[in-house]
Amino acid sequence: MLLVDIGDHVDRSHLITEGTNGKGNVALLNQANYDYVTIGNNEGITLSKSMLDELYEDANFEVLVANLFEQERLPSWTKPYTIYSLQDDTKIGVIGITVQYPLFYEKLGWEIQDPYVALEKAVEELKGRVNVVILLSHLGKRDDEEIAKRFPVIDVILGAHTHHLFENGKLVGHTLLCCAEKYGHYIGHVTLTIDTITKRLLSKTAVTIPTDSLQEESSEVQETLRALEQQSKQYLHQANLLLKEDLPLEWFNVSPFTSLLAEAIKEWCDADVSMINAGVLLEPLKAGIVTKEDIHRICPHPINPCRLVLLGRTLRTVVERAKEEEMERLEVKGLGFRGKVMGRMVYDGLIVQDDDIYVNGARLQDEEQYTIGTLDMFTFGFLFPELQEALEKEYYMPELLRDVVEWKLKLLNK
Repeated sequence: MLLVDIGDHVDRSHLITEGTNGKGNVALLNQANYDYVTIGNNEGITLSKSMLDELYEDANFEVLVANLFEQERLPSWTKPYTIYSLQDDTKIGVIGITVQYPLFYEKLGWEIQDPYVALEKAVEELKGRVNVVILLSHLGKRDDEEIAKRFPVIDVILGAHTHHLFENGKLVGHTLLCCAEKYGHYIGHVTLTIDTITKRLLSKTAVTIPTDSLQEESSEVQETLRALEQQSKQYLHQANLLLKEDLPLEWFNVSPFTSLLAEAIKEWCDADVSMINAGVLLEPLKAGIVTKEDIHRICPHPINPCRLVLLGRTLRTVVERAKEEEMERLEVKGLGFRGKVMGRMVYDGLIVQDDDIYVNGARLQDEEQYTIGTLDMFTFGFLFPELQEALEKEYYMPELLRDVVEWKLKLLNK
């Protein structure tokens, strides 16, 4: 049996992950006796370069990523593929690949290669050396289907990223595609039947097992979780600052806390205007001692600030869309967002008055360019497709939104 993880086991919205920089996650993977993992975008672009470099220092498993480089070389903690030998000397090639977000990776100091180019190289190097090829793919359903067509030599693709569920796998050509959804709802189980004499793969089947049908976690795991939580809280309980006044919060109206964050984003990004959705702040903040855990609790999202350059007409379209009740009430899952609803869009430097829009006191001009400080999740095209038309994009990394919150609160309470 081989036990593998296809990425995104690190999510910095979790207390243990945040408090241990993901090393608590690795300890749990060790305890479960994982053999191989690849990385997802959560490991790759929500951790700083130094944090990712140190993440797997104590790993008892191999990390496989064929398309991540630094100065044209693979990082020391990974390799593109490995060869696993069965007792009858059947050789299984296991390749790892992750999704390509070049702007984010470059900002962190990594080089992320086209996954198809890296995969072609790995497959070529394994040719004649293995009897079975398995791909750990953090690319998503569409790419996995395309890879199955382009690389029929790959026998099994274990997928992730788009959180889809193939309850019994899906055959594309001769390749079996597998994915076990998200949030640990399922465990994927793939069975390969191999002729021990000819070393030929005779059959491949897949099932997904709902984890709520399994026994509770072992007492050993529970003990590890308690220890990791205690370790995390000890770090996150550090007194960060003294807040002099309460910061009330409302999701569907402008409130002091959301106004403060909008102001902070505008300053951080040195922009004409900032726009943030009120739902990114989960709770109000009371006057008194504020710890790292408090800031993490109210803003757990692995979301980065970013700066866009937009034409006025594009900004106008976004503002009109943002004020629709449907958008304010939208329950968002993914895109780095770990809250409940979008909430009201809050601006600094922009007001809507008498059905017109003013930027810093002047009427918005459709053909003029404006700099906008906002959140990276708005640039992915799902919520506001118009923002893909940005003339320029700059992501601020490795700082997350909560780092901006902390920075602004410290300035406020000097």
